[in-house]
Amino acid sequence: MSSTYAAATPPAFGHAMLEYFSFTPGYVNLNHGSFGSVPLPVTTESQEISRGIESCPDKFMQLQAAALVAPTRGRIAKLVGAGPDEIVFVPNASHGINTVLKNFSWHESDIIITATTTYNAVERTVQYIRDSPPHPKISVFNIAFPTTRSAILNSFGTHLRALRRAQLSVQNSEGPKLKIVAVIDSIASHPGCYLPWKEMTQICREEGVMVVIDAAHSIGQEVDINLSEVKPDFWVSNCHKWLYAKRPCAVLYVPKRNQHIIKSPFPTPHSYVSPPQHADFIELFGWTGTIDFTPYLSVNPALDFRQWLGGEHKINGYCRILALAGGKRLADILGTSLLDKSGEFTLNMVNVGLPLSTRIPEGPATKAFFSQKLITGWNAYAATYIHNGKWWVRCSTQIWNEMSDFEYIGKALKEACQELEDKYRKEGAKL
Repeated sequence: MSSTYAAATPPAFGHAMLEYFSFTPGYVNLNHGSFGSVPLPVTTESQEISRGIESCPDKFMQLQAAALVAPTRGRIAKLVGAGPDEIVFVPNASHGINTVLKNFSWHESDIIITATTTYNAVERTVQYIRDSPPHPKISVFNIAFPTTRSAILNSFGTHLRALRRAQLSVQNSEGPKLKIVAVIDSIASHPGCYLPWKEMTQICREEGVMVVIDAAHSIGQEVDINLSEVKPDFWVSNCHKWLYAKRPCAVLYVPKRNQHIIKSPFPTPHSYVSPPQHADFIELFGWTGTIDFTPYLSVNPALDFRQWLGGEHKINGYCRILALAGGKRLADILGTSLLDKSGEFTLNMVNVGLPLSTRIPEGPATKAFFSQKLITGWNAYAATYIHNGKWWVRCSTQIWNEMSDFEYIGKALKEACQELEDKYRKEGAKL
């Protein structure tokens, strides 16, 4: 841990924490969930790592990289309850999901399950696989808020059983064994909701369905993850979002029982071997071409910084309490309501209705309007989107936020929404 702060006592969470981040003065950041935010101590130590690499690139790349990455993987593995030989680094969650899905040997009557809340880039990846021979099928599971965790689980089980029955009816005893692969969010992006992914994983296991968990938002936000206990088939999470690592950095978990499925990372490394042989899983991902290892090694100072702050439970306890209270306050200001009134889907991201009619389209122009209005006009930002026919804002809470940030963004959003409504009313936009 860096001597520049390790001996100091951490300040109280809230605006006093802003001195440990690089934000523009006065910037109200309620969008940490999109890109992450790197603490200054992590930035400083990352720069030191980078200088060490550049002092002798040959020495680092040929003699040091693997030895330095291994213990870092070990720390992440311990954090998420996995074996150190079941965790590898990849650039980001989308990269990891692509790696997994494009390593399957697909058949025409195989089925890939997505959800209405699936991240757009992941949904597009599945569509790409569907568009490519042999054209496996896609089944979309509907998740529409407001709902309950029990309702999701009941309908998910029903959905899987119906697919399995239909697939068995076309299974050719002389052909390849057909499979169903479900892509499930642990914490959806839009809306920013904590889904019952552990229970959904159990249902998949009972129904003979393989499961790929898009856990982009999990590390650093979801505490007490134990992958060895939950047993997903694949699990991918970003370290540069909630864990405070440098971008881009994510981890891919593949339990030993499934490592034979991953025949090659992207790009294919020199360690690749032709089937039926299988290269060592860790070696496969150890060198996929020349990259900057700094983001992967920044996980160490990020974890050190979080320990200095008080650990995962303290960090996320503060953020969740503020998300629940701040969401209610924001809804009062906007004259709307929370998407998750019970709080059962809320961790550190809270979703609040926007005072916008359905005449306002969701598209590049509206996104650009909100970006310009909030970032340039108010020096603030939170993500806006449409779900289930209504407009919402997703606010990510972090250790530097306070209730006043919700009050400030409320004023900004209220003004922006009124301006949008006036614009479309004046132009005569139709429903």
